[in-house]
Amino acid sequence: MPNERLRDSLLRRGLAPADVAAKIGVDYKTVERWITKGRTPYAKHRHTIAALVHESENYLWPDAVTPERVVEVSASEVVKIYPHRHTLPREVWDTLLHNANDQIEILVYSGLFMTEDPRMIRTLRGKAMAGARIRILLGDPDCEEVEKRGVDENIGKGTLGAKVRNALAFFKALDGEPGIEIRCHSTILYNSIYRFDQDMLVNTHIHGFMAAHAPVMHLRQLSTGSLFESYSESFESVWKGAAAPIW
Repeated sequence: MPNERLRDSLLRRGLAPADVAAKIGVDYKTVERWITKGRTPYAKHRHTIAALVHESENYLWPDAVTPERVVEVSASEVVKIYPHRHTLPREVWDTLLHNANDQIEILVYSGLFMTEDPRMIRTLRGKAMAGARIRILLGDPDCEEVEKRGVDENIGKGTLGAKVRNALAFFKALDGEPGIEIRCHSTILYNSIYRFDQDMLVNTHIHGFMAAHAPVMHLRQLSTGSLFESYSESFESVWKGAAAPIW
C-alpha cells in the first residue's frame, strides 16, 4: 500500500525522491519504494526524513514504533502544564509566535484575548510574507455549538456569539492575504489549539468554566511521540469541515 502521508509531506516541501535519496545517501529507487510500496525505512533514515518534512516519525510510519515506545516518548512531549490559561506567562505566547517560521494554526471559538495584542495582525502578516502557512479557525457565531458553549460557560445566551463576531472583525484585516486562511467551524470544541511549528498550546475546555480559567498544556513535538500528533490531526479534521466566513 502506498505511503500517502510520506508522498504528501514530500510534495508540500517540494522534495522529489531523488532529492531525499541524495540527502540520506540511498538510491532514489529505494525512496520510491518507501512511497509507492509502503516500505519502512531504517530508523536512522526515518529520523532524517521526518526532520526534512517537519513531521513526526509516528505520523509518517504509524506502525514502525512499538506502542510501548510511543507511550514513553509521548509523555516527554509535555513541556509544562498551567492550571489556568490566564497563568500562562505572556512571554511564552510572544516567544512561540516570534520563533514560528513554518506553521501557525489556531483553533478556537472566539480567542478574543488575542485581539488584545495590537501587534497581532502585523506579526501574522509578516510571518506569512516570510513563508509561514497560517490557518485560523473561529467558531460560526450563529451555530448551536457556539451558543451552547456560551451557556455551558455561564456567560449567558448570545454572549459567545458576540465575542466570535468581534474576533472575526479583528481578523478580517488578514482576509485574502497570501499564506493566510481563515475559516469558521461548527464543531463541539473540546480544546482550543494554538500551534507554532513544533510547539503547541492546548487549552482544555471544562464545563462551567470559561477557557481562561481552564488548564493549558504546552506540548513540543517529538519524532516518535503521538500526543502532539493527535491534536494536530484533530485540527485537520475540524479544518476540513469548516468554511470561509461570511464577513
